[in-house]
Amino acid sequence: MRTSYRMRAGRFVGVLAAGLIVLGVAAIVWAVGLPDVVVAVFLTLGGLVLLAGLWILAFPPVLVKLGTDDVAVRGLKTDWAEITEVGRVDTTQGPAVALRTKQKEGTIMIPLRWLAPGKADKLETELRDRLNQANGYTMWDGTAPDDADHPE
Repeated sequence: MRTSYRMRAGRFVGVLAAGLIVLGVAAIVWAVGLPDVVVAVFLTLGGLVLLAGLWILAFPPVLVKLGTDDVAVRGLKTDWAEITEVGRVDTTQGPAVALRTKQKEGTIMIPLRWLAPGKADKLETELRDRLNQANGYTMWDGTAPDDADHPE
């Protein structure tokens, strides 16, 4: 089963604003009386950027995909067997979830401010659960094993 976490849509409002600005420039170019070709170019460009902004706001890019065998962060796939630890860290850009790997400098960072509101805790919990599942770990229920339970 794959689970996806998308980026916060608010990060891409600037694309929509850029489209509106270019459409405003098209209106100014038209008001000044420049040739229709110039106005058409600005209208087309502004319209395309505006549509792209609307598309991105409706369907923000995927930040993290969690699978049974691997995790993909911004397109970089890593097997669960390569990940040793999941934890929250503070960075200069704010809090992030760090996926520490077996490689020396192989920490994968997921900035929490990139996620939709309320998704950070859910992502961190699911990352830990999947890492435990991949390594065969189970939660200890606080009870001692029975005498009949022998290691295999």
